[in-house]
Amino acid sequence: MFEVIVDGGESAKNLNRPRLQRLLALVDSGKVESVIFSKLDRLKRSVKDLCSLLELFEKRGVALISVAEALDTASAAGRLVITIMAAVSQWERQAIGERTLDALRHKRTSGEGVGNMGFGFRLSLDGKHVEHDPGEQGVLAEIGHLRQSGHTLRGIAAALNRKALRTRRGSAWRLEHVARTMKQGQPGLVEPPHFSEA
Repeated sequence: MFEVIVDGGESAKNLNRPRLQRLLALVDSGKVESVIFSKLDRLKRSVKDLCSLLELFEKRGVALISVAEALDTASAAGRLVITIMAAVSQWERQAIGERTLDALRHKRTSGEGVGNMGFGFRLSLDGKHVEHDPGEQGVLAEIGHLRQSGHTLRGIAAALNRKALRTRRGSAWRLEHVARTMKQGQPGLVEPPHFSEA
């Protein structure tokens, strides 16, 4: 008797995955002899969490078998290798994250655009630096003026549409567009940001 548990679309960073919880309930009930999974990083990416799982499985007499890595925790050597591989995998992810943060920090300090471009700004001709977009800056100034005059977000959208002003995508303004634009930065912002939210 076997049961196939599909855990696709869920991040292995999280232990609170419905299918993993189902597996743990089966292991806890003593109804499982072995768990076979495709690859180590599909089970758990944190070494600490993986060690907790290994401890639980060992306590319940359940073997953990990885097909891709050809590992079986039924032996002490298998348990050692699987723990070392998980540690190396975690180190690699953290090192990539650190390098990415360093690269983004360097780009920001060099005045290069990073992330999605906020409304009112564009990439300069060199493709690296951020500069004002005159047309969008005009729209931001209008939004700022309307807001200071006491207009609601819906009223601002209506006013922009009456003036035939359009969003970056060329569509009519809606209250959601106005709210998102105002959240990205204060209308009429003078200095281009090095980083802006989506």
